[in-house]
Amino acid sequence: MIQRLGVSLLTGILVTFGLLWLMQFLIASGEEALTQDNLFEFVDFVRVDRPETLETKEAKPKKPPEPDQPPPDQPPPDIDSVDPNSIVNIAPVSLNADVSIAGIGGFDNVDGEYLPIVKVAPVYPRRAQSRGLSGHCILSFTVTRAGTVADPQVVECTSSLFERASINAALKFKYKPRVVNGEPIDSPGVLHKITYEMAE
Repeated sequence: MIQRLGVSLLTGILVTFGLLWLMQFLIASGEEALTQDNLFEFVDFVRVDRPETLETKEAKPKKPPEPDQPPPDQPPPDIDSVDPNSIVNIAPVSLNADVSIAGIGGFDNVDGEYLPIVKVAPVYPRRAQSRGLSGHCILSFTVTRAGTVADPQVVECTSSLFERASINAALKFKYKPRVVNGEPIDSPGVLHKITYEMAE
């Protein structure tokens, strides 16, 4: 145990003195490097500013070439001789056209059922498009005496994504209203099916 302690102590002393000697050597050699003349020379580059002039040239269109021959003169217009004193007789035209447009939407008030006039295609919902969904909606609404659609309600729909688009489209429909005894009336309970299909 004492031998190991002695060897460790001797080794520590030797290492310490070795490091001190190495540091002294480095310091001495560093002082010599500082006292020596500079071995390197630095070259400074000086750039002389020259006056720069910017020349701008305007592009001018080329002059068209001179024609070889001048264009020929146009002949004078040929005007028929018209006698200003002549009289032109135009017979009157009979315009006795019997046009009668009655009723709402330009239809006669003849008894009959409602008829579709304008049907607007619905806007395909984006969420249904992104999911690749197709299907249909059955709506129930009232065709008013003015030919418009009122109170649209969903009776059956394959997906809730189609309900709002179907109702918005139905509200834009136009009909010839139902006529009874020459008077247009409301027609409740009209069913309409709207089909949604993805284009292939």
